[in-house]
Amino acid sequence: MLSHGTIWHAIDALAERNQLSPSGLARRAGLDPTSFNKSKRHSADGRERWPSTESIAKVLEATGATMDQFTSLLNPEAAEAAAPAAASATIPLIGFAQAGAGGFFDDGGFPAGQGWDVIDFPTAAERRTGIYALEVQGDSMLPLYRDGDTLIVDPGAQVRRGDRVVVKTREGEVMAKVLTRQTPRTIELLSLNPEHPNRSFEISQIEWIARIIWASQ
Repeated sequence: MLSHGTIWHAIDALAERNQLSPSGLARRAGLDPTSFNKSKRHSADGRERWPSTESIAKVLEATGATMDQFTSLLNPEAAEAAAPAAASATIPLIGFAQAGAGGFFDDGGFPAGQGWDVIDFPTAAERRTGIYALEVQGDSMLPLYRDGDTLIVDPGAQVRRGDRVVVKTREGEVMAKVLTRQTPRTIELLSLNPEHPNRSFEISQIEWIARIIWASQ
């Protein structure tokens, strides 16, 4: 049955199959990056907002999906059963050195754009939409993380004091640290490697912060 919930589920599922967040999918389709945000799916008075047929057409063109493939995603149970095994068992991967370049993340820190590799999803971590993997490069994170280790990052997870996090600054620097303090104006980060200094930033200097939920060690 076509409903507000099922059509938004189909858009979310199509984004996930293309290893994109909903905002990343909107960006690829040439739409406003916030077009598919969950906050945009209802109006301020609670009325349901539906995606336009033009938006859906642009999404299909951007992803190469057919209308039949899109309609098959309207049924969550059927979509899960029909999804290729490889699509459900892999997540996007990029190295720390590449992550600082532009075009790999949307404004919320979710993977977007081209140039990502994929890896098999580790069964030790809980699968959620939007998660991705970062490959550790170099020794700046010793002794906790070694060169070649893989970090699974969930940009949608709530970040708390004491969490191991990945932070990207507006200048393009990407780092893995421990969040020691966060206020409305600043964040303080503890370095994983004692030979590297701890860092402190104004919130305005931070593009995004995301929690590390698993690491191959």
